[in-house]
Amino acid sequence: MGNDRTPYLFGRRGFLTGMGAALLSTAVSAQTFSPFDSKERLGGYPFTMGIASGEPSSDGFVLWTRLAPKPLEPGGGMPDRPVLVRWQIALDERMRKVVRRGAALALPELAHSVHVELDHLPPGRWYWYQFEVGGEVSPVGRVRTAPLFGPPQRELTFAFASCQNWVNGFFPAYRRMAEEDLDFVVHLGDYIYEGPGGAGVRAHLPATEIMSIDDYRIRHAQYKSDAALQSVHAKFPWIVTWDDHELENNYAGFIPQDEVDTPIFADRRARAYQAYYEHMPLRRFSFPRGPNLQLYRRLSFGSLLQVHVLDTRQYRSAGAPEGCAVTERVDGYCPSALDASRSIAGQRQRDWLIDGLNRSRAQWNVLANQVPFAPNDGNADPAIKSYGGEKWDGYPFDRAAILDFITAQKLSNTVVITGDVHQNYVRNVPPDYINLDAEPVATEFIGTSISSGGDRTLRTTYGGDVNNPHQLFQNNSHGYVRCEISREQWKTDYRVVPSVVVEDAPISTLASFVVEQGKAGALKV
Repeated sequence: MGNDRTPYLFGRRGFLTGMGAALLSTAVSAQTFSPFDSKERLGGYPFTMGIASGEPSSDGFVLWTRLAPKPLEPGGGMPDRPVLVRWQIALDERMRKVVRRGAALALPELAHSVHVELDHLPPGRWYWYQFEVGGEVSPVGRVRTAPLFGPPQRELTFAFASCQNWVNGFFPAYRRMAEEDLDFVVHLGDYIYEGPGGAGVRAHLPATEIMSIDDYRIRHAQYKSDAALQSVHAKFPWIVTWDDHELENNYAGFIPQDEVDTPIFADRRARAYQAYYEHMPLRRFSFPRGPNLQLYRRLSFGSLLQVHVLDTRQYRSAGAPEGCAVTERVDGYCPSALDASRSIAGQRQRDWLIDGLNRSRAQWNVLANQVPFAPNDGNADPAIKSYGGEKWDGYPFDRAAILDFITAQKLSNTVVITGDVHQNYVRNVPPDYINLDAEPVATEFIGTSISSGGDRTLRTTYGGDVNNPHQLFQNNSHGYVRCEISREQWKTDYRVVPSVVVEDAPISTLASFVVEQGKAGALKV
Protein backbone atom coordinates (compact mmCIF):
# COMPACT_ATOMS: atom_id res chain seq x y z
CA MET A 1 0.00 0.00 0.00
CA GLY A 2 2.95 2.33 0.60
CA ASN A 3 5.60 3.19 -2.00
CA ASP A 4 9.38 3.65 -2.15
CA ARG A 5 9.12 7.43 -1.73
CA THR A 6 7.42 7.24 1.67
CA PRO A 7 8.48 3.95 3.31
CA TYR A 8 8.54 5.52 6.79
CA LEU A 9 4.76 6.06 6.76
CA PHE A 10 4.04 2.38 7.34
CA GLY A 11 5.18 -0.35 9.66
CA ARG A 12 6.10 -3.91 8.77
CA ARG A 13 2.48 -4.98 8.18
CA GLY A 14 1.54 -1.95 6.11
CA PHE A 15 -0.32 -0.08 8.85
CA LEU A 16 0.18 3.64 9.39
CA THR A 17 2.80 4.47 12.01
CA GLY A 18 2.77 7.35 14.46
CA MET A 19 5.28 9.23 12.31
CA GLY A 20 3.20 8.60 9.22
CA ALA A 21 0.10 9.83 10.99
CA ALA A 22 1.81 13.05 11.99
CA LEU A 23 2.89 13.74 8.40
CA LEU A 24 -0.26 12.72 6.61
CA SER A 25 -2.55 14.73 8.88
CA THR A 26 -0.62 17.98 8.51
CA ALA A 27 -2.11 20.78 6.44
CA VAL A 28 0.31 22.97 4.49
CA SER A 29 0.23 26.57 3.42
CA ALA A 30 -0.67 27.47 -0.13
CA GLN A 31 2.92 28.54 -0.85
CA THR A 32 4.65 25.27 0.11
CA PHE A 33 5.10 21.93 -1.64
CA SER A 34 4.66 23.58 -5.03
CA PRO A 35 6.26 20.59 -6.85
CA PHE A 36 3.17 18.56 -5.98
CA ASP A 37 0.70 21.24 -7.07
CA SER A 38 -1.23 19.62 -9.92
CA LYS A 39 -1.69 22.15 -12.70
CA GLU A 40 -2.75 19.57 -15.28
CA ARG A 41 -6.16 17.93 -15.41
CA LEU A 42 -6.49 14.76 -13.37
CA GLY A 43 -8.31 12.76 -16.02
CA GLY A 44 -11.77 13.88 -14.99
CA TYR A 45 -13.66 15.87 -12.41
CA PRO A 46 -11.94 15.08 -9.08
CA PHE A 47 -14.73 15.96 -6.61
CA THR A 48 -17.06 13.09 -7.53
CA MET A 49 -17.71 12.28 -3.85
CA GLY A 50 -18.63 15.83 -2.98
CA ILE A 51 -17.39 17.65 0.10
CA ALA A 52 -18.14 17.51 3.81
CA SER A 53 -17.48 19.22 7.12
CA GLY A 54 -17.59 17.98 10.67
CA GLU A 55 -16.43 18.15 14.27
CA PRO A 56 -17.71 21.68 14.96
CA SER A 57 -16.13 23.48 17.91
CA SER A 58 -16.52 27.05 19.12
CA ASP A 59 -13.52 28.13 17.04
CA GLY A 60 -13.34 25.72 14.13
CA PHE A 61 -14.24 22.55 12.28
CA VAL A 62 -12.89 19.99 9.81
CA LEU A 63 -13.28 20.26 6.04
CA TRP A 64 -13.13 17.07 3.95
CA THR A 65 -12.95 15.92 0.37
CA ARG A 66 -11.39 13.07 -1.60
CA LEU A 67 -10.00 13.35 -5.10
CA ALA A 68 -11.28 10.56 -7.36
CA PRO A 69 -12.07 11.14 -11.06
CA LYS A 70 -12.93 7.43 -11.26
CA PRO A 71 -14.24 6.68 -7.75
CA LEU A 72 -15.40 3.12 -8.46
CA GLU A 73 -11.99 1.95 -9.62
CA PRO A 74 -8.96 1.02 -7.49
CA GLY A 75 -6.97 4.18 -6.87
CA GLY A 76 -9.89 6.37 -7.87
CA GLY A 77 -8.26 7.26 -11.18
CA MET A 78 -5.59 9.32 -9.40
CA PRO A 79 -1.81 9.36 -10.05
CA ASP A 80 0.34 7.57 -7.47
CA ARG A 81 1.77 10.79 -6.06
CA PRO A 82 0.78 13.58 -3.68
CA VAL A 83 -1.42 16.37 -5.01
CA LEU A 84 -1.85 19.81 -3.49
CA VAL A 85 -5.47 20.76 -2.87
CA ARG A 86 -6.30 24.40 -2.28
CA TRP A 87 -9.15 25.44 -0.01
CA GLN A 88 -10.79 28.63 1.15
CA ILE A 89 -13.55 29.67 3.53
CA ALA A 90 -15.72 32.74 3.18
CA LEU A 91 -18.53 34.63 4.88
CA ASP A 92 -20.82 34.33 1.86
CA GLU A 93 -22.05 31.57 -0.44
CA ARG A 94 -20.55 33.25 -3.52
CA MET A 95 -17.11 32.98 -1.91
CA ARG A 96 -16.38 36.69 -2.33
CA LYS A 97 -15.63 37.50 1.32
CA VAL A 98 -12.79 35.05 1.86
CA VAL A 99 -11.48 35.00 5.43
CA ARG A 100 -9.04 32.08 5.29
CA ARG A 101 -7.29 30.12 2.54
CA GLY A 102 -4.59 27.50 2.34
CA ALA A 103 -3.74 24.10 0.95
CA ALA A 104 -3.34 20.50 2.06
CA LEU A 105 -1.64 17.47 0.60
CA ALA A 106 -3.83 14.69 -0.75
CA LEU A 107 -1.63 11.59 -0.58
CA PRO A 108 -2.16 8.24 -2.31
CA GLU A 109 -1.52 6.48 1.02
CA LEU A 110 -4.83 7.95 2.22
CA ALA A 111 -6.70 7.55 -1.07
CA HIS A 112 -6.06 11.24 -1.86
CA SER A 113 -8.43 12.29 0.90
CA VAL A 114 -8.05 15.70 2.54
CA HIS A 115 -8.81 16.68 6.14
CA VAL A 116 -8.38 20.39 6.83
CA GLU A 117 -8.61 21.15 10.54
CA LEU A 118 -9.33 24.83 11.21
CA ASP A 119 -9.32 26.82 14.44
CA HIS A 120 -9.19 30.41 15.76
CA LEU A 121 -12.46 31.34 14.05
CA PRO A 122 -15.30 33.33 15.67
CA PRO A 123 -17.96 31.17 17.39
CA GLY A 124 -21.57 30.58 16.46
CA ARG A 125 -21.59 31.62 12.82
CA TRP A 126 -21.93 30.09 9.37
CA TYR A 127 -19.06 29.85 6.88
CA TRP A 128 -18.91 28.65 3.29
CA TYR A 129 -16.01 26.65 1.88
CA GLN A 130 -14.65 25.28 -1.39
CA PHE A 131 -11.75 23.20 -2.71
CA GLU A 132 -9.75 23.59 -5.94
CA VAL A 133 -7.24 21.40 -7.76
CA GLY A 134 -5.95 21.40 -11.31
CA GLY A 135 -8.30 24.20 -12.33
CA GLU A 136 -11.36 22.27 -11.09
CA VAL A 137 -13.46 23.59 -8.20
CA SER A 138 -15.67 21.67 -5.83
CA PRO A 139 -19.24 22.55 -4.92
CA VAL A 140 -19.59 25.16 -2.18
CA GLY A 141 -20.31 23.77 1.27
CA ARG A 142 -21.63 25.35 4.43
CA VAL A 143 -20.44 24.83 8.02
CA ARG A 144 -21.10 26.45 11.37
CA THR A 145 -18.88 26.93 14.41
CA ALA A 146 -20.43 25.99 17.75
CA PRO A 147 -21.49 28.68 20.24
CA LEU A 148 -19.31 29.64 23.18
CA PHE A 149 -20.18 28.56 26.68
CA GLY A 150 -22.30 31.00 28.65
CA PRO A 151 -25.56 32.93 28.31
CA PRO A 152 -27.38 34.05 26.36
CA GLN A 153 -27.78 30.68 24.67
CA ARG A 154 -29.84 30.26 21.53
CA GLU A 155 -31.74 27.10 20.64
CA LEU A 156 -30.12 24.25 18.74
CA THR A 157 -31.64 21.96 16.12
CA PHE A 158 -29.98 18.81 14.82
CA ALA A 159 -30.97 15.57 13.14
CA PHE A 160 -29.64 12.07 13.66
CA ALA A 161 -29.67 9.12 11.30
CA SER A 162 -28.20 5.64 10.79
CA CYS A 163 -28.28 2.47 8.71
CA GLN A 164 -28.23 3.34 5.02
CA ASN A 165 -28.02 0.10 3.03
CA TRP A 166 -27.42 0.94 -0.64
CA VAL A 167 -28.99 -2.30 -1.85
CA ASN A 168 -32.24 -1.80 0.05
CA GLY A 169 -33.24 1.48 -1.55
CA PHE A 170 -32.61 5.14 -2.28
CA PHE A 171 -32.03 7.83 0.34
CA PRO A 172 -35.12 10.09 0.07
CA ALA A 173 -34.84 10.91 3.77
CA TYR A 174 -31.53 12.65 3.07
CA ARG A 175 -33.11 14.57 0.20
CA ARG A 176 -35.63 15.95 2.71
CA MET A 177 -33.07 16.44 5.49
CA ALA A 178 -31.19 18.82 3.19
CA GLU A 179 -34.31 21.03 3.23
CA GLU A 180 -34.23 21.36 7.02
CA ASP A 181 -32.79 24.23 9.05
CA LEU A 182 -30.23 22.36 11.17
CA ASP A 183 -27.10 23.26 13.10
CA PHE A 184 -25.50 19.83 12.58
CA VAL A 185 -26.16 16.16 11.80
CA VAL A 186 -25.22 13.11 13.87
CA HIS A 187 -24.69 9.75 12.15
CA LEU A 188 -24.87 6.78 14.52
CA GLY A 189 -23.38 4.03 12.40
CA ASP A 190 -23.78 1.65 9.48
CA TYR A 191 -22.82 4.37 7.02
CA ILE A 192 -21.91 1.59 4.58
CA TYR A 193 -22.72 -2.12 4.48
CA GLU A 194 -19.93 -4.57 3.87
CA GLY A 195 -21.94 -7.44 2.40
CA PRO A 196 -22.18 -8.67 -1.21
CA GLY A 197 -24.36 -7.05 -3.85
CA GLY A 198 -27.40 -9.28 -3.77
CA ALA A 199 -30.79 -8.57 -5.30
CA GLY A 200 -32.12 -5.15 -4.43
CA VAL A 201 -33.04 -1.68 -5.60
CA ARG A 202 -29.37 -0.89 -6.28
CA ALA A 203 -26.34 -3.18 -6.65
CA HIS A 204 -23.28 -3.01 -4.42
CA LEU A 205 -19.80 -2.50 -5.80
CA PRO A 206 -17.70 -4.55 -5.48
CA ALA A 207 -20.27 -7.31 -5.94
CA THR A 208 -18.69 -9.50 -3.25
CA GLU A 209 -18.22 -8.90 0.48
CA ILE A 210 -15.51 -6.27 0.86
CA MET A 211 -12.17 -7.30 2.34
CA SER A 212 -9.25 -5.35 0.83
CA ILE A 213 -8.45 -1.67 1.28
CA ASP A 214 -9.50 -1.06 -2.33
CA ASP A 215 -12.80 -2.86 -1.65
CA TYR A 216 -13.60 -0.64 1.33
CA ARG A 217 -12.61 2.50 -0.55
CA ILE A 218 -14.79 1.64 -3.53
CA ARG A 219 -17.78 0.83 -1.30
CA HIS A 220 -17.41 4.13 0.57
CA ALA A 221 -17.07 5.94 -2.76
CA GLN A 222 -20.24 4.31 -4.05
CA TYR A 223 -22.23 5.49 -1.04
CA LYS A 224 -20.65 8.94 -1.27
CA SER A 225 -21.81 9.16 -4.90
CA ASP A 226 -25.46 9.45 -3.77
CA ALA A 227 -26.65 12.97 -4.59
CA ALA A 228 -29.01 13.21 -1.62
CA LEU A 229 -26.29 12.18 0.83
CA GLN A 230 -23.85 14.63 -0.77
CA SER A 231 -26.34 17.45 -0.36
CA VAL A 232 -26.69 16.91 3.41
CA HIS A 233 -22.92 16.68 3.83
CA ALA A 234 -22.50 19.95 1.94
CA LYS A 235 -25.15 21.82 3.91
CA PHE A 236 -24.39 20.88 7.55
CA PRO A 237 -21.40 19.80 9.65
CA TRP A 238 -21.54 16.14 10.69
CA ILE A 239 -20.63 14.27 13.87
CA VAL A 240 -20.06 10.59 13.06
CA THR A 241 -19.55 7.29 14.80
CA TRP A 242 -19.65 3.74 13.51
CA ASP A 243 -21.45 0.52 14.33
CA ASP A 244 -20.59 -2.89 12.88
CA HIS A 245 -21.21 -2.78 9.11
CA GLU A 246 -18.39 -0.33 8.49
CA LEU A 247 -16.23 -3.42 9.14
CA GLU A 248 -18.21 -6.66 9.52
CA ASN A 249 -21.65 -7.58 10.81
CA ASN A 250 -21.84 -8.21 14.57
CA TYR A 251 -18.11 -8.10 15.29
CA ALA A 252 -16.91 -7.41 18.83
CA GLY A 253 -13.48 -5.91 19.34
CA PHE A 254 -11.07 -8.27 17.60
CA ILE A 255 -13.63 -11.07 17.44
CA PRO A 256 -15.24 -11.51 14.00
CA GLN A 257 -18.71 -12.84 13.35
CA ASP A 258 -17.24 -15.99 11.77
CA GLU A 259 -14.49 -17.74 13.74
CA VAL A 260 -12.75 -18.81 10.53
CA ASP A 261 -11.85 -15.14 9.93
CA THR A 262 -10.05 -14.70 13.27
CA PRO A 263 -6.44 -15.02 11.94
CA ILE A 264 -6.96 -12.19 9.43
CA PHE A 265 -9.42 -10.07 11.35
CA ALA A 266 -6.95 -7.58 12.88
CA ASP A 267 -5.64 -6.82 9.39
CA ARG A 268 -9.16 -6.48 8.03
CA ARG A 269 -10.09 -4.17 10.91
CA ALA A 270 -7.08 -1.97 10.14
CA ARG A 271 -8.12 -1.68 6.49
CA ALA A 272 -11.75 -0.90 7.32
CA TYR A 273 -10.83 1.65 9.99
CA GLN A 274 -8.41 3.42 7.67
CA ALA A 275 -11.01 3.59 4.89
CA TYR A 276 -13.54 4.96 7.39
CA TYR A 277 -11.17 7.76 8.39
CA GLU A 278 -10.37 8.49 4.75
CA HIS A 279 -14.04 9.12 4.00
CA MET A 280 -15.20 10.99 7.13
CA PRO A 281 -14.65 14.60 8.30
CA LEU A 282 -12.71 13.57 11.42
CA ARG A 283 -9.93 15.38 13.26
CA ARG A 284 -6.33 14.11 13.42
CA PHE A 285 -7.27 13.03 16.97
CA SER A 286 -9.00 10.09 15.23
CA PHE A 287 -6.19 9.25 12.85
CA PRO A 288 -5.96 5.42 12.53
CA ARG A 289 -2.95 3.60 13.89
CA GLY A 290 -3.03 0.05 12.64
CA PRO A 291 -6.24 -1.67 13.78
CA ASN A 292 -7.05 1.10 16.29
CA LEU A 293 -8.87 4.39 15.83
CA GLN A 294 -9.85 6.82 18.60
CA LEU A 295 -13.53 7.59 17.99
CA TYR A 296 -15.16 8.29 21.34
CA ARG A 297 -14.96 12.02 22.05
CA ARG A 298 -16.91 15.04 23.29
CA LEU A 299 -18.27 18.09 21.49
CA SER A 300 -19.73 21.11 23.25
CA PHE A 301 -22.38 23.52 22.03
CA GLY A 302 -22.21 26.37 24.49
CA SER A 303 -24.01 26.03 27.78
CA LEU A 304 -26.92 24.21 26.14
CA LEU A 305 -25.58 20.86 24.97
CA GLN A 306 -22.66 18.48 25.37
CA VAL A 307 -22.45 15.51 22.99
CA HIS A 308 -20.64 12.41 24.26
CA VAL A 309 -19.91 10.31 21.15
CA LEU A 310 -19.61 6.60 22.01
CA ASP A 311 -17.88 3.66 20.33
CA THR A 312 -19.56 0.40 21.36
CA ARG A 313 -17.79 -1.83 18.81
CA GLN A 314 -14.04 -1.44 19.12
CA TYR A 315 -13.71 -2.36 22.81
CA ARG A 316 -16.63 -4.69 23.50
CA SER A 317 -16.42 -8.18 24.92
CA ALA A 318 -17.74 -11.08 22.87
CA GLY A 319 -21.51 -11.33 22.73
CA ALA A 320 -23.13 -13.52 25.38
CA PRO A 321 -25.16 -16.53 24.19
CA GLU A 322 -28.91 -16.02 24.41
CA GLY A 323 -29.96 -19.65 24.13
CA CYS A 324 -29.90 -20.68 27.78
CA ALA A 325 -32.93 -22.41 29.26
CA VAL A 326 -35.64 -20.37 30.96
CA THR A 327 -34.86 -22.14 34.24
CA GLU A 328 -31.24 -20.95 34.05
CA ARG A 329 -32.07 -17.28 33.62
CA VAL A 330 -31.55 -14.80 36.44
CA ASP A 331 -33.96 -11.85 36.21
CA GLY A 332 -34.27 -12.69 32.52
CA TYR A 333 -30.53 -12.89 31.80
CA CYS A 334 -28.41 -15.88 30.90
CA PRO A 335 -25.74 -16.37 33.61
CA SER A 336 -22.96 -15.65 31.12
CA ALA A 337 -24.34 -12.14 30.54
CA LEU A 338 -24.09 -11.38 34.25
CA ASP A 339 -20.31 -11.57 34.28
CA ALA A 340 -19.32 -8.17 35.69
CA SER A 341 -16.12 -8.15 33.62
CA ARG A 342 -18.07 -8.05 30.35
CA SER A 343 -18.11 -4.62 28.74
CA ILE A 344 -19.65 -3.04 25.67
CA ALA A 345 -17.62 0.17 25.98
CA GLY A 346 -14.43 -0.92 27.70
CA GLN A 347 -13.48 0.33 31.15
CA ARG A 348 -11.45 3.26 29.86
CA GLN A 349 -14.30 4.61 27.74
CA ARG A 350 -16.85 3.99 30.48
CA ASP A 351 -14.71 5.92 32.99
CA TRP A 352 -14.23 8.68 30.40
CA LEU A 353 -18.02 8.94 29.94
CA ILE A 354 -18.76 9.07 33.65
CA ASP A 355 -16.04 11.66 34.19
CA GLY A 356 -17.42 13.75 31.31
CA LEU A 357 -20.94 13.62 32.71
CA ASN A 358 -19.58 14.63 36.09
CA ARG A 359 -17.69 17.61 34.69
CA SER A 360 -20.35 18.77 32.24
CA ARG A 361 -21.90 22.17 32.85
CA ALA A 362 -24.27 21.95 29.88
CA GLN A 363 -28.02 22.07 30.29
CA TRP A 364 -28.39 18.80 28.35
CA ASN A 365 -26.07 15.83 27.95
CA VAL A 366 -26.58 13.51 25.00
CA LEU A 367 -25.03 10.08 24.51
CA ALA A 368 -24.57 9.52 20.77
CA ASN A 369 -24.85 5.76 20.86
CA GLN A 370 -25.05 2.87 18.41
CA VAL A 371 -27.25 0.14 19.91
CA PRO A 372 -30.36 0.24 22.17
CA PHE A 373 -29.46 1.35 25.68
CA ALA A 374 -32.63 0.92 27.75
CA PRO A 375 -33.63 -2.62 28.76
CA ASN A 376 -36.03 -4.41 26.45
CA ASP A 377 -37.79 -7.67 27.34
CA GLY A 378 -37.97 -9.59 24.07
CA ASN A 379 -40.28 -12.39 25.23
CA ALA A 380 -43.98 -11.90 24.51
CA ASP A 381 -44.95 -14.17 27.43
CA PRO A 382 -45.55 -11.96 30.48
CA ALA A 383 -44.36 -14.81 32.69
CA ILE A 384 -40.97 -15.07 31.01
CA LYS A 385 -38.33 -12.37 30.86
CA SER A 386 -35.67 -12.43 28.16
CA TYR A 387 -32.78 -9.98 27.85
CA GLY A 388 -29.42 -10.18 26.17
CA GLY A 389 -27.80 -10.03 22.75
CA GLU A 390 -25.42 -7.50 21.29
CA LYS A 391 -27.29 -4.47 22.64
CA TRP A 392 -26.59 -2.93 26.06
CA ASP A 393 -28.85 -5.69 27.40
CA GLY A 394 -25.96 -8.05 26.73
CA TYR A 395 -23.76 -6.01 29.07
CA PRO A 396 -26.00 -5.11 32.03
CA PHE A 397 -23.23 -4.26 34.51
CA ASP A 398 -21.56 -1.85 32.10
CA ARG A 399 -24.88 -0.04 31.74
CA ALA A 400 -25.52 -0.21 35.49
CA ALA A 401 -22.31 1.68 36.25
CA ILE A 402 -23.44 4.54 34.03
CA LEU A 403 -27.03 4.56 35.29
CA ASP A 404 -25.95 4.38 38.92
CA PHE A 405 -23.90 7.53 38.37
CA ILE A 406 -26.70 9.33 36.52
CA THR A 407 -29.12 8.40 39.31
CA ALA A 408 -26.79 9.43 42.13
CA GLN A 409 -26.01 12.78 40.52
CA LYS A 410 -29.64 13.37 39.45
CA LEU A 411 -28.61 14.07 35.85
CA SER A 412 -32.20 14.01 34.62
CA ASN A 413 -31.34 15.96 31.47
CA THR A 414 -29.47 12.99 30.02
CA VAL A 415 -30.74 11.88 26.60
CA VAL A 416 -29.54 8.84 24.66
CA ILE A 417 -29.85 8.88 20.86
CA THR A 418 -29.55 5.49 19.18
CA GLY A 419 -29.61 3.76 15.79
CA ASP A 420 -29.02 0.14 14.68
CA VAL A 421 -32.44 -1.53 14.84
CA HIS A 422 -34.12 -0.01 11.74
CA GLN A 423 -37.15 1.11 13.74
CA ASN A 424 -38.25 4.11 15.75
CA TYR A 425 -38.69 3.74 19.51
CA VAL A 426 -39.10 6.01 22.51
CA ARG A 427 -38.10 4.47 25.84
CA ASN A 428 -37.88 5.99 29.28
CA VAL A 429 -34.69 4.65 30.83
CA PRO A 430 -35.29 3.04 34.24
CA PRO A 431 -32.59 3.09 36.95
CA ASP A 432 -31.94 -0.66 36.57
CA TYR A 433 -32.79 -3.67 34.40
CA ILE A 434 -35.24 -5.22 36.84
CA ASN A 435 -37.83 -2.52 37.59
CA LEU A 436 -38.73 -1.27 34.13
CA ASP A 437 -41.72 0.70 35.41
CA ALA A 438 -39.64 2.67 37.93
CA GLU A 439 -39.30 6.43 37.69
CA PRO A 440 -36.99 7.05 34.70
CA VAL A 441 -33.54 8.54 35.15
CA ALA A 442 -32.86 9.27 31.45
CA THR A 443 -34.62 9.23 28.08
CA GLU A 444 -33.78 7.25 24.94
CA PHE A 445 -34.81 8.16 21.40
CA ILE A 446 -34.09 5.38 18.90
CA GLY A 447 -34.12 6.34 15.24
CA THR A 448 -35.06 4.16 12.30
CA SER A 449 -32.93 3.44 9.23
CA ILE A 450 -32.41 5.66 6.22
CA SER A 451 -33.02 2.65 3.94
CA SER A 452 -31.90 -0.60 5.63
CA GLY A 453 -34.58 -3.25 5.62
CA GLY A 454 -36.25 -1.84 2.52
CA ASP A 455 -39.95 -1.15 2.09
CA ARG A 456 -42.29 -3.10 4.36
CA THR A 457 -45.81 -2.99 5.76
CA LEU A 458 -45.79 0.03 8.03
CA ARG A 459 -46.89 -0.24 11.66
CA THR A 460 -47.07 2.24 14.52
CA THR A 461 -47.78 1.47 18.18
CA TYR A 462 -48.12 3.90 21.07
CA GLY A 463 -47.56 2.72 24.60
CA GLY A 464 -45.70 -0.29 25.94
CA ASP A 465 -46.87 -3.66 27.15
CA VAL A 466 -46.73 -5.64 30.36
CA ASN A 467 -43.16 -6.65 29.52
CA ASN A 468 -41.97 -3.15 28.60
CA PRO A 469 -44.04 -0.51 30.39
CA HIS A 470 -41.27 2.05 29.83
CA GLN A 471 -41.72 1.98 26.02
CA LEU A 472 -43.87 4.81 24.67
CA PHE A 473 -43.68 4.41 20.89
CA GLN A 474 -42.67 2.00 18.13
CA ASN A 475 -42.73 2.46 14.35
CA ASN A 476 -40.99 0.84 11.38
CA SER A 477 -41.04 3.61 8.76
CA HIS A 478 -37.78 4.90 7.27
CA GLY A 479 -36.50 8.38 7.95
CA TYR A 480 -34.55 10.36 10.54
CA VAL A 481 -35.07 12.10 13.88
CA ARG A 482 -35.04 15.87 14.37
CA CYS A 483 -34.25 17.33 17.80
CA GLU A 484 -35.00 20.92 18.85
CA ILE A 485 -33.34 21.92 22.13
CA SER A 486 -33.92 24.89 24.40
CA ARG A 487 -33.16 25.47 28.04
CA GLU A 488 -36.75 24.56 28.92
CA GLN A 489 -37.22 21.37 26.90
CA TRP A 490 -35.93 18.83 24.41
CA LYS A 491 -38.36 18.21 21.54
CA THR A 492 -37.98 15.17 19.26
CA ASP A 493 -39.78 14.80 15.92
CA TYR A 494 -39.89 11.46 14.13
CA ARG A 495 -39.62 12.36 10.44
CA VAL A 496 -40.65 9.53 8.11
CA VAL A 497 -40.90 8.76 4.39
CA PRO A 498 -43.46 6.28 2.94
CA SER A 499 -40.99 4.45 0.69
CA VAL A 500 -37.30 4.08 -0.16
CA VAL A 501 -37.87 2.93 -3.74
CA VAL A 502 -39.11 6.43 -4.66
CA GLU A 503 -36.16 8.83 -4.75
CA ASP A 504 -38.21 11.99 -4.09
CA ALA A 505 -40.64 10.52 -1.53
CA PRO A 506 -42.21 13.16 0.72
CA ILE A 507 -41.43 13.59 4.41
CA SER A 508 -43.83 14.03 7.31
CA THR A 509 -43.69 14.17 11.10
CA LEU A 510 -45.27 11.00 12.44
CA ALA A 511 -44.91 11.70 16.16
CA SER A 512 -43.35 14.23 18.53
CA PHE A 513 -42.18 13.91 22.12
CA VAL A 514 -40.73 16.33 24.66
CA VAL A 515 -38.51 15.99 27.68
CA GLU A 516 -39.00 18.77 30.17
CA GLN A 517 -35.97 20.36 31.76
CA GLY A 518 -35.16 18.65 35.07
CA LYS A 519 -37.52 15.71 34.59
CA ALA A 520 -36.35 12.53 32.85
CA GLY A 521 -38.79 10.71 30.58
CA ALA A 522 -40.62 11.65 27.39
CA LEU A 523 -44.14 13.02 26.92
CA LYS A 524 -46.07 12.71 23.66
CA VAL A 525 -47.22 16.04 22.18
